[in-house]
Amino acid sequence: MQIITKSVEETVEIGKRLGMNVTSGTTVCLTGDLGTGKTHFSKGFADGLGIKGTITSPTFTLINEYYDGRLPLFHFDVYRVHDEESVLDLGFEEYIYGNGVCLIEWADLIEGILPEEFIHVNIEKTDNEDERVITIKSVGGEFEWLKEMKN
Repeated sequence: MQIITKSVEETVEIGKRLGMNVTSGTTVCLTGDLGTGKTHFSKGFADGLGIKGTITSPTFTLINEYYDGRLPLFHFDVYRVHDEESVLDLGFEEYIYGNGVCLIEWADLIEGILPEEFIHVNIEKTDNEDERVITIKSVGGEFEWLKEMKN
């Protein structure tokens, strides 16, 4: 599925729609260059889960945990990680295979330890300053709720 957004608000809204539909145990992997809107998408995603707290990118802490939504959210930002082992040392597998939802910014940097099944969200800039192309696809499996989201 490919969606073109023309504002930050529209990018946030796509994240929110995904967050409203995601199910327990799902991992969502975000990729895209600096400044494409991954954190804005993440804020919408958290809103879709019903999380009321302030959502910030955990660039320096690597992971933020949120428990006040319909599902726990474990928000990773692995931009500053230099090796996959560092992420594993955080208890990564317990998060990934737990009962919450994992959202990983810069997921392409830890490709070798991602689960077999995940939702990949890639965000790209266009020549128009506020426009983004958001590509959402399932990797390694089928997510029925993702098919329903297309409607």
